[in-house]
Amino acid sequence: MIFNNPSSTIFYAIEEAIKAYRKLSAKEIKKVISDITVDQALILQIISENQITQTEIADLIFKDYASMTRIISLMIKKEYVIKTVNQQDKRAAVLKITKKGEISLKKLTPIINKNRQISTNGISQTELEQLKTILNTITQNCKIN
Repeated sequence: MIFNNPSSTIFYAIEEAIKAYRKLSAKEIKKVISDITVDQALILQIISENQITQTEIADLIFKDYASMTRIISLMIKKEYVIKTVNQQDKRAAVLKITKKGEISLKKLTPIINKNRQISTNGISQTELEQLKTILNTITQNCKIN
C-alpha cells in the first residue's frame, strides 16, 4: 500500500488554512482586547445572537463539554458572560452576554469582518460557494461511515 505524504492531502491543506486563519484572528483580536481568545470571541458572537445553552454552543463550535465548561468559566470570571437559570427548564442554564461583553463584541466585530475579508481575498463568491459545497460533501461522506 502506498501512502501519500500527509502534507500533499486536501485534509492537510484544510487544517493548515484553519490554523493560519486562527493565528491571524488571534493576533488581530489581541490588538483590541488582550484577554480574549478566538474561541471566546466566537462564543460572544453566538450568545449575542441566540438564547443558547453551553451544550448547544459546544456542539456549534466543535468543543467537547469539558473544554466548553472551562472556556465559559473563564468568560464568567472575566465578566464577559453570566449564567442564568432557564425558566422553562430549571435544570438548564442559559448564557447571557454582559455589558462588558457587549462592548467587547462591538470592538471585535470590525476585526472579525476584516479577518474574514483578508482570508478570502482573491476568492470569488462562486468559488467560496463551491468550496463550502465540497466541504459539506466531505463532512456528509464521513458521517455515512
